[in-house]
Amino acid sequence: MLGIDMLEADGFKAIAGKRIGLLTHAAGVNRRGESTINVLRRAPQTKLVCLFAPENGLDGTTKSAQRFNDFTHGPTGLPVYSIYGKNKRPTPEQLKRLNAVVVDLQDVGARSYTFISWMRYTMEACFEHDVEVIILDRPNPLGGLKVGGPPLDLKWMSDVGAFRIPYVHGLTMGELATMAKNAPGVLDVSEKVREKGKLTVIRMRGWNRAMRWPDTGLKWVPTSPMIQTYEAAVGYSLLGLGWQNNLWFSGIGKDYAFRSVGYAKKKPEEIIEAMNAYNVPGIHLSKREGLTSNGKPTSGVFVEISDWDTWNPTEFCFYMQKQAAKWATINPYANLTPAEQSTFLKHVGSMAWYEALRKEGGNVDVSRFTKSWRERSAAYQQSVKRFWLYP
Repeated sequence: MLGIDMLEADGFKAIAGKRIGLLTHAAGVNRRGESTINVLRRAPQTKLVCLFAPENGLDGTTKSAQRFNDFTHGPTGLPVYSIYGKNKRPTPEQLKRLNAVVVDLQDVGARSYTFISWMRYTMEACFEHDVEVIILDRPNPLGGLKVGGPPLDLKWMSDVGAFRIPYVHGLTMGELATMAKNAPGVLDVSEKVREKGKLTVIRMRGWNRAMRWPDTGLKWVPTSPMIQTYEAAVGYSLLGLGWQNNLWFSGIGKDYAFRSVGYAKKKPEEIIEAMNAYNVPGIHLSKREGLTSNGKPTSGVFVEISDWDTWNPTEFCFYMQKQAAKWATINPYANLTPAEQSTFLKHVGSMAWYEALRKEGGNVDVSRFTKSWRERSAAYQQSVKRFWLYP
């Protein structure tokens, strides 16, 4: 049972007598697929006052990185405050009528997927104005045991990196919030405000860390325009960093977003031969057919995880970057503009990797970095066990 299911099963006690706002999106549904908005509207002794919408909007169809304004929710008449527009957190004016803000967002388990950032910003705003935060917890679709990828250098924290954690973090939204509440320095508030702030996490029942999304029996609801399926959610961590500032691209025509790759002027067979030479653990490549947006046949390389246990999150991405430098006449990372460098580093997180890639290009030793990242990820996982809410 999801956090919203547990809240309802408990008679909505955690929100009884409270005026609440709700930060959610289209994937904020109970186990039967009913919107959390509708569930909370029937909660007795509770007043749902307003809604807050993160990146991709309340319905999840707004393009990523596209800002939007406040609006009125047609079905309910409630005000919807954009926190991906002129404000990126609830304002004092919006919070002054509330006792609590409820958060029900489906994450994909990756640092740069911004819902965890907006959860953090909302916690900060609420704590600063004595408003309780109530997290309705949801599964990490990748499970709670898979952790990996580069940690985030302090300098490169941003909206796509609001937590200094490995790229694949292995925590639920509720566990991240628990860490933010209890670990000094995670939230950008004073220690007095952090200690006084009230956080309630409504835990799931029946979920454990070994469970990936298919094990839950839940239907995947698209979380953003490009993450329409669970497979794409996995692909976000598998491939998402790979096409930074190079000629790699996602998809086979209009199909298989975050599940497949192509490279300008390279045939699928050439890509498969080059990438198989790296022997990346847990990865299988195959040629697959698709259709362009005009309905014309095309082909590309489908990338799948053949062995979940040996797969190291994000590792394939860095071999994609290495291969891009090999194939290019001029190392594409050698002359990035300041803006391009900033975007690259905010997503990848590691200045050391960027400098090595910039200087060494196709000769860069990926394994040296991935070995270090695995060791640091193991240490991180041990350090955050005290925030685990599930076995």
